[in-house]
Amino acid sequence: MGTPNQYSRRLFLQRSVLVSVAAAGGGSLLSGCASGGGGTSTESGGEKSAENPFGVQADAPLDVVIFKGGYGDDYAKFHEELYKKKFSGAEIKHAGITDIRQQLQPRFNSGNPPDVIDNSGAEQLPLATLADTGQLADLTPLFDAESIDGGKIRDTLNPVAIEAGDYGGKILVLNYALEVYGLWYDKTLFDKKGWQPAKTWDDFLALAEEIKGAGIAPMAHQGKYPYYIQQVTMDMAVKHGGKEVVTAIDSLEPNAWKHPSVKMAAEALLEIKSKGYMLEGTEGLDHIQSQTRWNEGKAAFIPSGSWLENEQKKVAPKDFATTVAPTPLMDGSKLPFDSTRVSAAEAFIVPAKAKNAPGGQEYLRIMLSKEGASKFTELTAAPTVVTGAGEGLKLTPAAASASELVKAGGDNNWNYYFFVWYSPMRPKIETAFGELAAGRVTADEFCAACQKAADETAKDPQTKKRTRS
Repeated sequence: MGTPNQYSRRLFLQRSVLVSVAAAGGGSLLSGCASGGGGTSTESGGEKSAENPFGVQADAPLDVVIFKGGYGDDYAKFHEELYKKKFSGAEIKHAGITDIRQQLQPRFNSGNPPDVIDNSGAEQLPLATLADTGQLADLTPLFDAESIDGGKIRDTLNPVAIEAGDYGGKILVLNYALEVYGLWYDKTLFDKKGWQPAKTWDDFLALAEEIKGAGIAPMAHQGKYPYYIQQVTMDMAVKHGGKEVVTAIDSLEPNAWKHPSVKMAAEALLEIKSKGYMLEGTEGLDHIQSQTRWNEGKAAFIPSGSWLENEQKKVAPKDFATTVAPTPLMDGSKLPFDSTRVSAAEAFIVPAKAKNAPGGQEYLRIMLSKEGASKFTELTAAPTVVTGAGEGLKLTPAAASASELVKAGGDNNWNYYFFVWYSPMRPKIETAFGELAAGRVTADEFCAACQKAADETAKDPQTKKRTRS
């Protein structure tokens, strides 16, 4: 993305864990959060009612901090306007920042955190630490509350929002943005060339050969951040072996990374590399460099998530139609072609010691209204976890294709959590994917390296193992 928002949502996915590990290693964040302790809001609140389910005190100030990254913060200002319409006497303090940890850690340590936080970006506070030390308000009452549009809020959301926010049986995080992953291409170029994304691996290789013959690299990837190429490989493995593949990985089960489907997907990635289908030098490029080359027509496909169009809008040609396609199926795949990884991201939290915790939860309730969610999609070209909130909007190619894929995949869509649950393991896994994508290791060596990292994590007495619901 452009200079003003250098810490993009996507960049967070690459760097946040390293920041968290560094902070934990230094002790400052862990000790700071621990010293804050648990507790409840210091604001007594007002009378609860159907219109005011959390008992917000009408004139209580509201302190909102938003990560101003790939999505900006204009959407939050709109949500704040909706809050003001309901509580006209409330003064709202808004901050759109990128250095969440540096600015907010002292406030947590002193027992004076904001009322609601978009805890995202490269400098986010580590959620597992906040959860484990009692720093987060339980949002289960929010999910069980009546939606502004009617019905229980949890019933209006994509199930991944509930799964992603669950920490030990309590929902502590609202992951608001729905991120859809896959192989992205320029539909304008493909229509011009008469190409269609391939459904099977054999057809993909045939298409890649045709694309290469046209003087275009079939694929590029963000080599300095192996998270992206990891996604492609994981998607193919899960589609082939079923969701049990990723459930075993998330659960740190023995030999989970040595599953035959993981090895097959690794071999497929090596085949792309060995046949010269990767953009030359892509292993040394960062996200902006590789994506810009893709926008310039030097590569046909690139792996990413649904923030891609918004991130690249300043450099993409006017007729560039950013469109997502599912990854192709290897022989014997259990899941259908029209399914993919779908995650809930952009982590909103209400601190346990917020002065106006009821107001923080009501703010989130407003965000989860169709009006609030539709405005987010309108301003960011990205869907939210609120089902159907984008209907009726004139969607961009990326938002439209992502929404269609979510709908087509339905219950066959999937997600993984090991990189959040076991953050020290993540850099090791991504290093292994980087080596694989560069063709410097075999599929067996790759699987062994990942399994070693998982086994070391499982044996670490400080690892808190988590299970999927």
